[in-house]
Amino acid sequence: MSTANEVPETWELSGDDAWKTLANTGRVRLARDAFSRFRAADGTSHVRSMAFVSSVLFIQGLVTVLGLASALGGGGVSRLIVDTLRTAAPGPAGRLLTQAVTQAHQAGSSHRFTALLLGLAGVLFSGTVLMGQVERGLNRIYGIEQDRSTPSKYGRALVLSISAGLLITGAFVALAVGRSIASSLGSHTAVTVWNLFRWPAGVLLALGGTAMIFRWSPRRRQPAWSWLAFGAFVAVALWALSTAGLSIFFQVSSSFGQTYGPLAGILALALWSFLTSLALFYGGAVAAQLEAVRAGTPSPREGASVRGREGAHV
Repeated sequence: MSTANEVPETWELSGDDAWKTLANTGRVRLARDAFSRFRAADGTSHVRSMAFVSSVLFIQGLVTVLGLASALGGGGVSRLIVDTLRTAAPGPAGRLLTQAVTQAHQAGSSHRFTALLLGLAGVLFSGTVLMGQVERGLNRIYGIEQDRSTPSKYGRALVLSISAGLLITGAFVALAVGRSIASSLGSHTAVTVWNLFRWPAGVLLALGGTAMIFRWSPRRRQPAWSWLAFGAFVAVALWALSTAGLSIFFQVSSSFGQTYGPLAGILALALWSFLTSLALFYGGAVAAQLEAVRAGTPSPREGASVRGREGAHV
């Protein structure tokens, strides 16, 4: 049960109000209060649930998509991904995913269309379950105890898993495997243009997908996009930092693989998924807390008091 204070709806406010509120609140105070709201909503439990489903979805989607590509004669796609996954995912996670790609290539080469098509249906199912979990977590962060009805909740989750999911996948491709894609283009001009635009394009895609989740997932009328932009930026920045940090850790640490052996890849992928989920929900808490401050209810949790509450309304 969430003890986070419910955030009053302020959907009629303009973008100027958002940046003015952010400036008057202070980023350090907002970050601290957002963490309190995250804890009051039992955010860690929602992070664990999302991380489990996202780990399954990631491997399932990779095997299915690349298996279909191989079955249709696109084995070069599999080879390209094999060469880049070691840099796309941190350390042992990349090696685990490489093995999954190899298995997908074998399945596709054997024309096991039935299994692959069932896998594609499984991807949509897992993506829908994932977005349903995201709605539950964001609702609690906003202080909403009741989710949508089951048809409405999972119907919306299916749409978000396709729309926002495609944007986030595009961001992953641009940022994580963009360098290897550039090396396969051949033309020097094409490589230069791709390397020039893939970073801003990847960041914009990630921000767009995350903002879509923040806008359409919670069971409430959300404010203008600008109110969600800072929270989306925090989520994307934390995801990038955690991915880079894990990658550096696995590069310099030899004991992790020696300690866990064949399980190292599974543990690395689970840890990566956990930190990614944590970044998303904390970014959502930042967006919720910013709106709460503007609505004049800056206390992030029930029974808590925030100094200067009377002057919090800007």
